[in-house]
Amino acid sequence: MNTIKLKSMLEQFYIEDIGDSDLSSEFLFPETMIGELDIVAKMDGIFCGKKVIEEGLHVVDQSSTVNCYVEDGHSIEKGTVIATAKGPIHSLLKSERVILNLIQRMSAIATETNRVVEKVRGTGTKICDTRKTMPGLRMLDKYAVRTGGGFNHRNGLYDAVMLKDNHIAFAGSITKAVETVKASLGHTVKIEVEIETFEQLQEAVGAKVDIIMFDNCTPEIIAEWRQIVPDTIITEASGMITNDTIRAYAESGVDYISLGYLTHSVKALDISANIKNSTK
Repeated sequence: MNTIKLKSMLEQFYIEDIGDSDLSSEFLFPETMIGELDIVAKMDGIFCGKKVIEEGLHVVDQSSTVNCYVEDGHSIEKGTVIATAKGPIHSLLKSERVILNLIQRMSAIATETNRVVEKVRGTGTKICDTRKTMPGLRMLDKYAVRTGGGFNHRNGLYDAVMLKDNHIAFAGSITKAVETVKASLGHTVKIEVEIETFEQLQEAVGAKVDIIMFDNCTPEIIAEWRQIVPDTIITEASGMITNDTIRAYAESGVDYISLGYLTHSVKALDISANIKNSTK
């Protein structure tokens, strides 16, 4: 994770939340009053967000001290104390909500990713994410997927070519679209093509693309069609994939399964922050 980028993100999040001042805390507590904050899991899962806790507290107040007891990717149970911080109470209270919002989401993504990874274990198929991330949080969302044992698809429109039905329709054909892109594309960038029919598959293989995505195809169809895909082309399945069918998709022999729901509809893992008085 890019720490410089994380700090910049956190600064913007705090500017949004704190504004000019925290009216509740700054008028209630003197700057000299020291407190302790415990971050505690209220659900079982996979933790993700250690650096968010550490950097998040220090962005607000460099004098705060932080001890994280759980590493990213480790299991947590209800009641686990994830981290403890000590510093001015008004600083801890300014920090807690932003930090909790982020680590609850990241831990939920890591937890769900890990659950899916376990479902396909032994098949050789890798689980990856999509671009269906929360705007502004893509770096954290994708880091959480990796923490849960998954892999990242392209980070954005800029680091890989992915030709979907609309691209192909306007270009005229898969062959024409690939030829046009290859004429201008740098040699280090991969080209992925989305297919739904056997004819499209044949054309994509003939165009020598780098990755073929089987979109909205059944596991049985994928297993059959994969036979004409050379080993030099990576295969991916996406669409129509549920918890009940994901093992069958993995057993079809695809290299990757991409799942948008890992990031677009995950439910936050419940984590709380408890603050108590302390001494200097």
